[in-house]
Amino acid sequence: MREAKRSLRARVLRERDAIPADLRASASGAIVAALAARDDFASAATLLLTLPFGSEWDTRPLIQAALNRGKRVALPRVNEGSRMLDLCAVTDIANDAVSGFRGISEPGMHCELLPVDAIDWVLVPGIAFDLEGHRVGYGGGYYDRLLPLLSSHALRVAGAFDVQVVERVPAAAHDLAIDVLVTESRSLTIPH
Repeated sequence: MREAKRSLRARVLRERDAIPADLRASASGAIVAALAARDDFASAATLLLTLPFGSEWDTRPLIQAALNRGKRVALPRVNEGSRMLDLCAVTDIANDAVSGFRGISEPGMHCELLPVDAIDWVLVPGIAFDLEGHRVGYGGGYYDRLLPLLSSHALRVAGAFDVQVVERVPAAAHDLAIDVLVTESRSLTIPH
């Protein structure tokens, strides 16, 4: 399974990296608009979001939309000692985000830590997703360790470009699936 995930990760990253900048920008805008228009996004009080990395869709407008609506926004920060994610409250992306683990933008050390059970809506990053809600991430296992700790009521949502949706993602029985997948062309609720 490890080799299958590695191969899928490499293929989808190549395809995602090949999306022209103008198409990436317009698709990112469509993903943000669809997510921000969701009822579950509107009703969530505390959201765990992510900052974009590499050729990912641009999450910053979604973060700003949540902040503008008065929501509490958490961003993950890698805790290398525990190999877990610390969930940190942010109020201003420009002042709160710094270059962190492997050059990925994450909250600075001045940001308040939030308890895992405070999260009621989580944006789950990934490289590839299937229509059953399985995902392949970057291989560090951080979200695989985090997701089981979240409240059972926390909605697990992923945004992705259409090219990241594949026929089948290799998954083990313990892998937690996402609840919702939103791309630039569709929004899918995953039945569990």
